Amino acid sequence: MRLTPVLLLFISELIQAHPIELENAATAIQGLLTDIRYAGNDNFLGRPVDGYQAPACLLSRDSLQALTQAQEHAQKIGLTLLVYDCYRPQRAVDDFIRWIQSDVPQTMKERYYPNVKKEDLIAQGYIASQSGHSRGSAIDLTLADARTGEPIDMGTSWDFFDPSSHTDSVAVSNDARQNRRALKGMMEAAGFRAYYAEWWHFTLIDEPNPNIYFNRVIK
Repeated sequence: MRLTPVLLLFISELIQAHPIELENAATAIQGLLTDIRYAGNDNFLGRPVDGYQAPACLLSRDSLQALTQAQEHAQKIGLTLLVYDCYRPQRAVDDFIRWIQSDVPQTMKERYYPNVKKEDLIAQGYIASQSGHSRGSAIDLTLADARTGEPIDMGTSWDFFDPSSHTDSVAVSNDARQNRRALKGMMEAAGFRAYYAEWWHFTLIDEPNPNIYFNRVIK
């Protein structure tokens, strides 16, 4: 059955009255590292994003279980997962859209989107009016050295909006391409699917809430 926008809104409002159960991945998964950038200033907006009142990685229980498997794969080769974003409230996505439509100074352009016009970020697939993150089953992450916590070379940084961040881009070094393939392989083995335009973005294939976008503030 295809859900209409009106029905989706009704369901979303109904669930907001009975909030989705989300679990903190950092406390549940041994050795998992987090750097939730949208809760601070080091992101493409250059400020905390609406809905992020704490730097917490919240996920649906199914996603948490799958991510635990991926972490075990990483630890077997001396690495660990480093997470940049997990559950993202719809109000945060709305904040992205307002920012695109605004004329505020673009203080983070050189760091995050030097080769893309702000108004083209939607058309090029980097920002959308709805995000799988808001369903509690998508995650942005990389691999890091388990001893030092330092991220390994992926060719570009997280949220670098550029064709060189495409998972299969040949614009990065051989080492970076191998590291991207390693991350992709671990996540796919655990039940996630990759997003072609962002090497860091993965969504649980069998997600529990595929049609609902939640708006619970992260506290």
